[in-house]
Amino acid sequence: MDRLFAGTTQLSAALQPLVLAAERTLGLDAAKRARTILRVDAGGGSLADVNWALERGDQVHAKDYSTQRATALAASVTVWVDDPRTPGRQAGWVTIPADQYVRPVRRVAVRCQKQDGGWGYGVIISALPPRDVILLTRQPLDRATDPDAALLAYVYFYDQRGGACETANKGDKQGLGLTKRNKKRFAAQQMLMLLGTLAHNVLLWARHWLAPRCPALARYGLLRLVRDVGQISGFLHLDAAGQIVQVVLNRAAPLASGLGAALGVLLADDGIAVTLGET
Repeated sequence: MDRLFAGTTQLSAALQPLVLAAERTLGLDAAKRARTILRVDAGGGSLADVNWALERGDQVHAKDYSTQRATALAASVTVWVDDPRTPGRQAGWVTIPADQYVRPVRRVAVRCQKQDGGWGYGVIISALPPRDVILLTRQPLDRATDPDAALLAYVYFYDQRGGACETANKGDKQGLGLTKRNKKRFAAQQMLMLLGTLAHNVLLWARHWLAPRCPALARYGLLRLVRDVGQISGFLHLDAAGQIVQVVLNRAAPLASGLGAALGVLLADDGIAVTLGET
C-alpha cells in the first residue's frame, strides 16, 4: 500500500490516516488489531498518537517524539545496562509512572555517547509484555524473567523496524530510479508513484515465478532484477496477428540459459517458444 503526501508532511500528521488505510487494505478488525504491532519511530511517538493507537486496542512499540521529555525521563533511570551489541549504548528502565497513557506501557530509556563525550537520549514506549519481545527477538523464553535481558529485548525489537519496508524502499530507489523522476503536479506524481508500485510488484511476481527453475534469481533484489535480468538483450517474434510466438535471448548473457529454461516452462501453455541465439 502506497500513499502520497505533500513533501512538507511529517509522520506526526500522517500516522493516523496511514494506519487507518492499512487497516482497510489488510481487513484488520478489533481482534486482529490486538495482535498487530505498530512499530514506529519518533515521528509517530507523540503522546496524542500513542494514546490514539492504545485507545483503539493496537499494540504499540514506538520512540517518544519529544527529545526533551526523553532526557527528563532518562534522569529517572537508576541502573544503566551496557548493550553488548552496540558499544557506547546503554539502556535502563524509566521509573517515573506512565500515568498519561490510556493503557499500561513500559518505557525504556536509551542513551548513546556522542563524540563530544556527552549523551544523546531516547525513550522507547511499548505496550508489549517482556515475553513477547523476547520471542520477537528470537531469544530463549526463560530470559523473559531476566530484567536486563528483557530490557535489551525492547531495544533490539525497536532496532528491527529498519527491515522489510526500508529495504524495499531502498531497492525501489536503486532498481527503479524512483527518486530520479518527479512531477510538478500532485496528481501526476501520484500516477508516477502507482506506476512504480506496479513495476515493483511485476518484478517480484516474476522472481517468484522464475526462481523455482532459475534458483539464482531467488537472491536478487530489485536492482539486480532490473540490471541483470531485465536488460538481457534478445528478440521477440510475432505472428500475423501481432501475438508473441517466440522469445530469443542472447546466449552470451550469464543468466540466459537458466532464465530461458524457466521462461520456456512458464510460457509453454501460451504456445510461446523460448530459445537462445546470437544478438
